[in-house]
Amino acid sequence: MTIRMARPDRGQHFRPRLHCLKKLEAIVVEMQDTTSGVKGSEQKLNVTTIPHVITGKDIIAWITNKMKTTPEEGQTFGTMLVAYGYIYPLQNHKKLVMCNDTSLYRFQTPYFWPTQKWVAEDSDYAIYLAKRNIRKKGMLEPYEQAHYNHLHEWLNHKWDFIVMQATEQYKAGKERKKPDRVVFDCQERAYWIVNRPPCRTHSAMDNSPDRLIDPNSEEKIPFDMYRRMNLFYQQAIMRSKVKSSVSLGALTKYITTYKTHDSFLAPCLPSNPWQTDNDTYWTLNMRRVDVPTKMRVERWSFSLFELLSDLRGRDDFKIFLKKEFSGENMAFWEAAEELKWGTASSMTSKAETIFKTFLAPGAPRWINIDGRTMGLTVKGLDHPHRYVLEAAQTHVFLLMKKDTFFRYLKSPVYKDIQKKAQNPETHNFSPAQLEQNAQNRSLGIHPITFWEQEEVEKAKAAAASVPVDVKALMSKLDRKK
Repeated sequence: MTIRMARPDRGQHFRPRLHCLKKLEAIVVEMQDTTSGVKGSEQKLNVTTIPHVITGKDIIAWITNKMKTTPEEGQTFGTMLVAYGYIYPLQNHKKLVMCNDTSLYRFQTPYFWPTQKWVAEDSDYAIYLAKRNIRKKGMLEPYEQAHYNHLHEWLNHKWDFIVMQATEQYKAGKERKKPDRVVFDCQERAYWIVNRPPCRTHSAMDNSPDRLIDPNSEEKIPFDMYRRMNLFYQQAIMRSKVKSSVSLGALTKYITTYKTHDSFLAPCLPSNPWQTDNDTYWTLNMRRVDVPTKMRVERWSFSLFELLSDLRGRDDFKIFLKKEFSGENMAFWEAAEELKWGTASSMTSKAETIFKTFLAPGAPRWINIDGRTMGLTVKGLDHPHRYVLEAAQTHVFLLMKKDTFFRYLKSPVYKDIQKKAQNPETHNFSPAQLEQNAQNRSLGIHPITFWEQEEVEKAKAAAASVPVDVKALMSKLDRKK
């Protein structure tokens, strides 16, 4: 009887980018060099001696020395090798990270490397789980048991064949020496942990639509693409150029301004929720939180775009405009945004409401824009579309940017929120606390529920900001009398 090994078949498609993984593999091969690579040794795992075992700190030290980088970046690179399945942990196999300690790892055999271009099929995974079920006598891990039950139902038409293959592989494995059998079991389990990860675990092998593209196929560029490229290059040649010194100066200024607000360049306060499983950072930075953080308030001062992009900052800006009795520009800008991003069915009614509220002669919240822009906007409202208010909205935005924004930064409203802003202290979690955080991880608020809450708040704010018709109110009171 021919034994079908649990090795995925060759497929037409390839998951991650080939050239990047080839570079990773070159480094992994160099790490396994007997003279200049990471030194391995025999280690006992339970009662079995495993050959060629390496520790996490040895791997990180080799990467740090080879790439002339910091231990933190070396650990990040090592974690990437583990996530792609080139190195696998021997002890905590479900935790695909590289620890800078004496944790034990082994190099994965090239048979299971991602660049082999084999698709991890459900039938192969079912054979693997059935084999583990036989070996463990039905004691699979919870996520494996869930996958096993699902595949049993999904592949019920060929389950007899799957069980037969699993049985034959199990018998063939028992004929090997125990160290070889343990090593192969670890390699196979590491492969499926990467390609069929547990629930709520990120997989590095499923990162983009590029994995569905065959990297070996030659892309055929149509004639129309060449025509468009030619037109683009002609326009690029005719475009006015900026001196490199001016461009570099602007880039330097931008980096200097935003470097403390970039999570890749500066640490998150109080801690990075993706690393610590503590959601305090997200709670403090919710879109309409009562008291924002100091860094968030500081970012509002960078530009009017940053202020309006933050809903909490926009609310604060509205308070300032209300005190100055000049909130019509902000209201018009928000109405134009709702028209731009709203549903197509409500476009006509929204355009009519905006015209009556802001643009019509004698409108209750008439905005002051130049005659040419007003004429173009009013003419465009005869056949409204999403961007019919683009010119008027840009004009209003520039008016607020040149005048109102700078007065807001000097106002007591902004200075008061600066004083009240929170400055959270950095969390210093121990390894035990990090493990506890991971166990107590919650799903958080569902995005649809969060969106519904925002819509209710937006409706209340819109109802409160509607101008009161004094004549209608007085006539209503007269009728009651």
